[in-house]
Amino acid sequence: MIKLSVNINKIATIRNARGGNTPDILQAAKKIESFGAHGITVHPRPDERHIRYQDVFDLKKTVKTELNVEGNPTTSFVDLVLQAKPHQVTLVPDAPDALTSNAGWDTIKHANFLRDIISEFKKNGIRTSIFVDPIEAQIEGAKKTGTDRVELYTESFALKYKSNPDQAIDPYKTAALLAKQLELGINAGHDLSLENLRFFAEQIPFLDEVSIGHALISDALYFGLDNTVKMYLHQLNPSYL
Repeated sequence: MIKLSVNINKIATIRNARGGNTPDILQAAKKIESFGAHGITVHPRPDERHIRYQDVFDLKKTVKTELNVEGNPTTSFVDLVLQAKPHQVTLVPDAPDALTSNAGWDTIKHANFLRDIISEFKKNGIRTSIFVDPIEAQIEGAKKTGTDRVELYTESFALKYKSNPDQAIDPYKTAALLAKQLELGINAGHDLSLENLRFFAEQIPFLDEVSIGHALISDALYFGLDNTVKMYLHQLNPSYL
């Protein structure tokens, strides 16, 4: 079964818009898990415009499935992860002022940096994943860093899917197959939605996990959170009832 990790950054954005603690992200995480999701993802940024660092510690105590923490491994982020010890850390090379993640790592150029960071996380029992573009050389470079998994950055797939699904998925199939051959776990995320998720999962059935936030939380405004989580689970695993 391909696992669904729900990114709750957007819920935190709503909370922060008015101050206080409404909506309560801890309660939301509990509900999302109870609706069938396999994990919770957060991506704290330096300005804490949505998920705050304290949220990570609170979620680690609350989440019963798996907590995945994404971010650029700055000194403060590394310290956060080593203290909170989530189940998985996903390294993303986003700039401090980035609106959202917009590129994968150059695993060749940054090989030594990534290797050192990943070694430290793994010594602390934290599964590691690297955000990468679907490029074979970058997959091979990721393997050399010692990471457990790669997360395929799926924005380009989502952009091309409407006009040419087969062309959109081709580089991801090639990259995923290479990652599998190299014995890397395979995650995916960014702009996956109810529209394109089933096709992606059918073409890469050995995916370990997808992380979805913006589309899922947006759909929940129309369909309700419980129903929406189940809809995404069904897209990933059609036998899911």
